[in-house]
Amino acid sequence: MPGVGREIVTGRIVGPFGIRGEVKVVPTTDFPDRFAAGAEVTLSLAEGRKTFRIQRSRFHRTGFLLKFEGVETRDDAERLRNVNIVIDETELRELGPDQFYIFEIVGLRVVTEDGREQGIVTEVLQGGANDVYVTSTGLCIPALKTVVVRVDLERRLMTIRPMPGMLPE
Repeated sequence: MPGVGREIVTGRIVGPFGIRGEVKVVPTTDFPDRFAAGAEVTLSLAEGRKTFRIQRSRFHRTGFLLKFEGVETRDDAERLRNVNIVIDETELRELGPDQFYIFEIVGLRVVTEDGREQGIVTEVLQGGANDVYVTSTGLCIPALKTVVVRVDLERRLMTIRPMPGMLPE
């Protein structure tokens, strides 16, 4: 079982579904195959991590309905409400060039190309045409290559080229 690094949340069990032990899961991963039938997932329970094999999986609205081996009743499923499905950071999948995990972006210091400080990324808004990085100063930065010119994870630094009117004068 994983356990050497930080836990990364890939989904959250939001409650039971039906009476035969299924649970509703809201995924927080771009890799939905993690929830395929036959896959193993790790739950971060109050008493520690526990691995379950997925018996059945199906897409439902904005998430998944999963049936874990050993979870047979609605009461069993109810005990898993609000539990996170996690992976160890050593299990992260390789991303393409100029792609980052949200947890890597949050906390980066933001500066303009000419060195003006713009705060720390505190949140990543998803949806629409592109993500938006929100800083501690309230600046909203569209995640576009024309605006975000460099992300240096080692130095924990994001360099931006602001669009006209993006920064307060």
